[in-house]
Amino acid sequence: MRRCIKCKGEPAIDLKSNNTAFCKEHFIEYFLRQVARAIKKYNMFSSDERILVAVSGGKDSMALWDALLSLGYNADGLHVDLGIGEYSTGSRRICENFAASRGARLYILSLEDMYGTNMREIVRRTRRVSCSVCGTVKRYLMNLVVQQKGYRVVATGHNLDDETAALLGNLFGWQEGYLARQYPHLPSTHARLPAKVKPLVRLGELETETYCRLKGIDFLADDCPLARGATSLAYKELINSLEEKMPGTKQRFLFGFWDRGRRNFTDTPVELKECSLCGQPTTAGTCLFCRLMQKAGLDPLIQPQVQEM
Repeated sequence: MRRCIKCKGEPAIDLKSNNTAFCKEHFIEYFLRQVARAIKKYNMFSSDERILVAVSGGKDSMALWDALLSLGYNADGLHVDLGIGEYSTGSRRICENFAASRGARLYILSLEDMYGTNMREIVRRTRRVSCSVCGTVKRYLMNLVVQQKGYRVVATGHNLDDETAALLGNLFGWQEGYLARQYPHLPSTHARLPAKVKPLVRLGELETETYCRLKGIDFLADDCPLARGATSLAYKELINSLEEKMPGTKQRFLFGFWDRGRRNFTDTPVELKECSLCGQPTTAGTCLFCRLMQKAGLDPLIQPQVQEM
């Protein structure tokens, strides 16, 4: 194995995509530099902005939260407790312990406390794809917290692997609207909606896991039980097989699309109006969240009960 490119010390990670290796100290330095580089390149936010980080307890979101705090940003966490047995219990505990150890602010929303049910039951009642239902519910609740607490930027832990898999899926389906919108920084399109940023896009899952391990950051290694069979996993397997044979494929594919390919796709602007039930921005008469909750037999107008640590 190669030695550290900076000090020739014992390597903690070997990055075939960059044809280099780093020891513990210099990998952490490299990781933070890549996050800072993404923030600057895509003009994600300024040093004095308050950032809300969506944290699940997994390696990516925990690495992101730690990196932003280490870089000196004012980053608070938001965790949505989905009520999925031991998986959710462990996820929440990790987020709470991290916030306590770093003296960071953490907001928690519990589906059980708010609606008296859990995500598995909501998916069963709506008979929709689990990841789609979960994403809709979490985005809606996050937007309510954003409005209530006054944030303008939400950061998520989407990494290089996530983005290349999404790009591959969108290209296979020729999803022109999604292709036009796939970018590390999506500005706000409405006064009630935050800008959304992805500071980990220059780093893959190997890097985020290694960063957590080297810094002693606890994370939940288990995949969400509701995500089994998701098409994104198949796209990741495909792109990973190409990366193994041709290191650097992910970076060339994704960054090449953002630098040159994305301009060939246009997203038709749509007029946002108020949902007939909750009043939140939507493209339809009634927003998808309200329709889903009604189908599940739940009250969509319940206001979020935010617990703050």
